[in-house]
Amino acid sequence: MIAAIKASGANTRGLLAYLYGPGRHDEHLDPHIVAGFAMLGMPDPGRDELATLTELARHLDAPVRLRNSEFGQPVTDHVWHCPVRAAPEDRYLSDTEWGEIAQRVVQAAGIAPAGDDLACRWIAVRHADDHIHILATTVREDGRRPKLHDSGIRVGDECREIEKDYGLRQLKKGDRTGTRRPTQAEMHKAERLGWEQPAQEWLEDRIRAAIPHAQSAEELLAYLEADGVLLKVKYGPSGDPLGYVAGRPGDLNGKREQIFHPGGRIAPDLTLPKLKARLETSAPEEHPTARRNQPSTPWHQATGALDTLHTDLTDDARAQAHITALGELIEATAQKAPADLRTELRAASKAFAHAQRSQIRAEDRAAHALRSAARDIANTATGPDGSALAALVSALVWAAIVAGRWHEAKGHAHQSDAARQALQHLQAAADQALVPVLAELEPRPPREQAQRVLASDIRAAVPDHADRILSDPAWPALATVLADAEARGHKPHQLLKEATAQRELTTARQPARVLITRIQHTSRNPAPNRRAEAARSRSAMATDITSRQIQAPQHVAATHPTSQQHQQRR
Repeated sequence: MIAAIKASGANTRGLLAYLYGPGRHDEHLDPHIVAGFAMLGMPDPGRDELATLTELARHLDAPVRLRNSEFGQPVTDHVWHCPVRAAPEDRYLSDTEWGEIAQRVVQAAGIAPAGDDLACRWIAVRHADDHIHILATTVREDGRRPKLHDSGIRVGDECREIEKDYGLRQLKKGDRTGTRRPTQAEMHKAERLGWEQPAQEWLEDRIRAAIPHAQSAEELLAYLEADGVLLKVKYGPSGDPLGYVAGRPGDLNGKREQIFHPGGRIAPDLTLPKLKARLETSAPEEHPTARRNQPSTPWHQATGALDTLHTDLTDDARAQAHITALGELIEATAQKAPADLRTELRAASKAFAHAQRSQIRAEDRAAHALRSAARDIANTATGPDGSALAALVSALVWAAIVAGRWHEAKGHAHQSDAARQALQHLQAAADQALVPVLAELEPRPPREQAQRVLASDIRAAVPDHADRILSDPAWPALATVLADAEARGHKPHQLLKEATAQRELTTARQPARVLITRIQHTSRNPAPNRRAEAARSRSAMATDITSRQIQAPQHVAATHPTSQQHQQRR
C-alpha cells in the first residue's frame, strides 16, 4: 500500500472538483466519502443530490477562514492531499475497511491524532476500487497548525502495519533513498507529447549516462548541455557551481514556461555537492595487491578493478563508494557494448541505480580505480574483443551478487531488491556475450588424453564443484581455454585455484562458463619465465659493466691530462 503525500495547495474547492469529477479519462466511478473528521452532518455530493462541492469546501475550510479573519497574514498552503493506493494483486477492500485505513493514515500523519477533539478537518473520498484520496485542511479547530514534520515517514511506517493487519502485499520500509514516482498527470503528459518517459525520469537517465564521461562538476554540466538538457546553474562568489536545476525541452507548464527540476528532486544522489564528491576525487596510492602486468585495454582494466571488490566491502564507507562506482561502470559498459547486449545492460544500469545509494556516507576516494575504469570505457573509441567483453560482464554479475549481499546484511531492503533486479539483466547479458566466445573455442577441443589430465586438475583444484564443471556442456570449451593457457606457460591447477578464490562457484548457474571468462582474463599474457628473466638480467648487467669499462679510460684521460698535454697548454 502506497500513500503519496502531495505538495500543499490553496484551493479546497478545486481539489474536490477533481475528486468528484469524471477524471481525465473517465476513470472516476461513484465518488463518495468513506470517512471524515465528523461523518454526522457532513455534506457528501456523491450521496446527497442537494449537497454541493462549494458547501463541502466551506465546511472543511471553516477553521481556515476563522484564523485568517483573526490574524493579519492569511494561510495559503492549507490543503493537504494524500492518495492511498493498494497493490494491483491486493484483495477488494470495502468502504468500511478503506475508512479505517484513512483514519489510521491521518492519525499517523499528525492531521488528526487519536483522541484530539480539536484536530484538523478531513475527508476520505473513494472513486475507484483500489484507492482513496484523503483531503485535509491544515488549520486546527483552535487555530494552530498541525505538526507535520516527517509525516511521510510516519505514514509509510503505518502503511507497512496496515498491510500486515489487512493481509495485503507487504512492501519494504522506506529509507528516503528512492526516487519520486511520476504522477498520473506527468505520465499522461508524456503520453500526450509522444515521450517514452516522463520528464523527470528522462532527466535522471541523462544525468546518470553523463557521469562516467566527466571528471569534474563543470565537465558534467557541459556534457549535459551538449546532450540537450536545459540547465540553470547557481554559482558562488568564487565562480564555482553550487547547485543546478534541469529541464527537458518541451516540458512546459500552463503558462508555457519551461519546467525545471532541482537535482535532489530528480534523485537523492544527484545533487551537485554529491556529484562533485564523486567526480572530484584524487587518485589514492596503488593497491598493494595490484597486478604487475597492468591490463592492456579499458575492458581488461575494468575487470581487474573488480577483482578486489569483495575485499573492499569490509568498511561501510568504502563499500558504499565502490557500489556507487559499480553503477557507473555498468552504465559505461552499457553505452559501449555491442547492440545485441545493450538492451539488457541498460536495463541492468537502470535497475541498479537504487542500489548505488543508501543512508551510508561514501568515502568516494576509495573507489578511484573502479571509477577511472568506468571513465576509460565511456571515453574509449574502440569496442572490446569478444573474450574481454565476456570477462567484464561475467565480473559484473559477480559484483552485483556481492553488492546485493552487502545491502542485505545492512538491512537495505530496497537496495538489495534493486541489485537482484540488475543481476537478472546482467546474467542475460553474460549469456549473450559468451556465445561468440564458445563458438570460437568449441571447434578445437584438446585431445582426449589432454582433457583427462585437465579433468584431474579440476578435481584437485576445485573438488567441491568438479562434478558440476565436468558435466557442464561448456566443459570442452573450458578445456580448450586451459590448454591455451598452458601453452603460454601457465599452470592450469594454479589458474583454477586463483579463479575460484576471486569468484566462488556456489552461485554460478554454469560454473564452466564462469571459469572460461575468468581464466581467459587472467591468462591472456604469457606466464613469466624466471630462468629467462634471470638470463636477461645477467646479460643486461654484463653489458652495463662492459660499457663502463670502455668509458672508464676516456674518463680518466679527460680528468688526468698527460705531460704532453701539459706541455702543449704551456
